[in-house]
Amino acid sequence: MLVTRFAPSPTGRLHKGHAFSALTAWQAAREAGGRFLLRIEDIDPIRCRPEFEDAILEDLAWLGIDWDGPVRRQSDHLGDYAAAIDDLRARGLLYRCFRTRKDILDAIGDAPHGALEAARPGPHPADEEASLLAQGRPFAWRLSLDRAREVLGEAAWSSLSFVEEGAGPDGETGRIPARPETAGDVVLARKDAAVAYHLACVHDDALQGVTHVIRGQDLFEATHIQVLIQTLMGWPIPTYRHHRLLTGPDGRRYAKRDQSVTLAEMRAAGVTAADLRAELAP
Repeated sequence: MLVTRFAPSPTGRLHKGHAFSALTAWQAAREAGGRFLLRIEDIDPIRCRPEFEDAILEDLAWLGIDWDGPVRRQSDHLGDYAAAIDDLRARGLLYRCFRTRKDILDAIGDAPHGALEAARPGPHPADEEASLLAQGRPFAWRLSLDRAREVLGEAAWSSLSFVEEGAGPDGETGRIPARPETAGDVVLARKDAAVAYHLACVHDDALQGVTHVIRGQDLFEATHIQVLIQTLMGWPIPTYRHHRLLTGPDGRRYAKRDQSVTLAEMRAAGVTAADLRAELAP
């Protein structure tokens, strides 16, 4: 049975791009006689707000989208993610990193021919780490790609892959070799966030039995590191189906940060759900 999901973050109102993604996944599930799940990815305690979650439910109801089972709110399950973090840490797959995002970006900028290596800073020397801990400096837990490769072995590392039923930004489709090294040593948890997107996302896909991840092409590259995490944790790798991104009159894709016109604003302007569904028919 096909099981898919729509997993928005309540950091703002939904726009037309969100509607297209939700309708695409919902229609795929309904046409296959499968299940469509709704997950609220609210692990960012600063940007996520309850009123935006309420607005998501309102917008989906207006569109005529229903879902199977209860809504899963990630903030209600932080203990689940902490257990996964503990498991990875116990296996030596995570290391403390006190470097800021700016430190990493500066290192990448200073090494134009070694950007991938700069994005894998590695553990601090033991004495430096002890000193930083004693100072109470904030740190993140990064996934060590070097250690992951060692744990999996060269054969398993080289065979990492996923099935793409849609298409990546450059038309990638079919069986795709996974290249987790393109993401660097990603952050999986930090002091102010118990878990990061990459881990929470694949944890829940496995827990909820998601067989098909249907989402926008902007997340295609994230699949590479997510496949590695799934493999390390022994979780199933879903089939992926990345869809095209909607763009506005200016040619830019719809995004919250660009203050794209929201579904609520469209509704207030007299646009009906039927009109929008006809326009966005996958």
